[in-house]
Amino acid sequence: MNTTAEHQPLQPEFRLLVLLVSIGFFMQGLDSSIVNTALPAMAKDLNENPLEMHSVIVAYVLAMAACIPLSGWLADRFGARNTYFMAIVIFTLASLGCGMSTSVNELLVYRVIQGIGGALLLPVGRLAMLKIIPRSQFLAAMSLMSLAGLIGPMIGPTLGGWIVEVTTWHWIFLINIPMGILGVFMTIKAMPNITEPTVRLFDFKGFILLIIGMIGLSLGVENFSDPRYSYWSCILLIVIGIGSSLLYALHAHTHENALFRSRLFTNKIYAIGILGNFFARLGGNSMPFILPLMLQVAFGFSPLVTGILMIPTIIGSLISKPIIRPIIQKFGYRNVLLINTLLVGICIASFAFSTAEVPIWLRTIHFLIFGILNSIQFVAMNTLTLKDLPQQDASSGNSFLSMIMMLSMSIGVALAGTLVNIFEDHFGAAQVTTAFHATLICLGLINIITALIFWNIPKETKD
Repeated sequence: MNTTAEHQPLQPEFRLLVLLVSIGFFMQGLDSSIVNTALPAMAKDLNENPLEMHSVIVAYVLAMAACIPLSGWLADRFGARNTYFMAIVIFTLASLGCGMSTSVNELLVYRVIQGIGGALLLPVGRLAMLKIIPRSQFLAAMSLMSLAGLIGPMIGPTLGGWIVEVTTWHWIFLINIPMGILGVFMTIKAMPNITEPTVRLFDFKGFILLIIGMIGLSLGVENFSDPRYSYWSCILLIVIGIGSSLLYALHAHTHENALFRSRLFTNKIYAIGILGNFFARLGGNSMPFILPLMLQVAFGFSPLVTGILMIPTIIGSLISKPIIRPIIQKFGYRNVLLINTLLVGICIASFAFSTAEVPIWLRTIHFLIFGILNSIQFVAMNTLTLKDLPQQDASSGNSFLSMIMMLSMSIGVALAGTLVNIFEDHFGAAQVTTAFHATLICLGLINIITALIFWNIPKETKD
């Protein structure tokens, strides 16, 4: 087959659609990262402890994880345009609610609603592109869209830091409103309302079991350090979460209409990839939360300086992109993931040696190395997980992976916040730096232990 025919440049009639989906991806990516550097300022304004503000991130990410399984069915049932339109409206109105919040509880409610809108933006937008844009131009379209997804997290921490210094934290949410209004009008113009002629019944029972499982696990971990909840109530939540997940596994095995059929996990590589993704991301995904908090609360850096210091991690991620595939082709998935998982764990733990006096150049190199290693980890895990799935399971397998990625981020941030609070109680408020250092060592050890999962990858597994 002719390669030039397979990968053609994007034609003008599809550019507006790609721009629209890129706006949604950008908004989602920006909102996942812009809050991290603003948490201490938000805590001060709302009279809260900055070490207990991780629920603001957890609420958003957990809502996204819970609603990802719903996205494809809604698009098929009500049409891509209607669903995407609804997603942007929900996201934009929730952003307005976040920006006008006067208490943490009010903010959490709107963050959950914002997460529901965010969960639909990328999957539905990607699905619309898949159905409308010819396959020969799809690679070009995805490349442009992915660029928008990189820009959001890249500018998020610095933009968040700058906003809270020149104005108030409310504007980190209010800046979504003009983009949301633009997206609403573009959706009407650029996206056809493609529906599927036959849509299977939605698996509400499985959906509820998954939601209970995710909420139970996340809240159980998050509430451990909250004096309002007893240890037994937290353990009960975790047990309910695990029990609901096991019930879903039984449901997936016996129910024809299950969101994610159990046959997905008969694929050994996929099962290893999912398990590895979940545990390896606990540390890696919590770093954009824990590092800005440490820089501000423990070291006394300003929000803007903190945001600027986070840029090397994103640059490291970009630098690593061209080298990942050649590395995997040369050494194989097993060797790359075994060694890199250990290196990421060591790198996370090594932040425990960081102090306010560390020279900027050394801190920059440290963050850059972490960005490179973490990017290699995520890309290698994702490609390993999906590479051997048969065509009929590709969509379902990808959705489940996306859900696990969000769930791991939710639990990872909750775990990091909980550990900092537990260690602060243990060492005393005057030893907050020690509390952060102990937390980073624990998160690094989790990553190191995760290497045992990747030990099970067959040695001959290649790209």
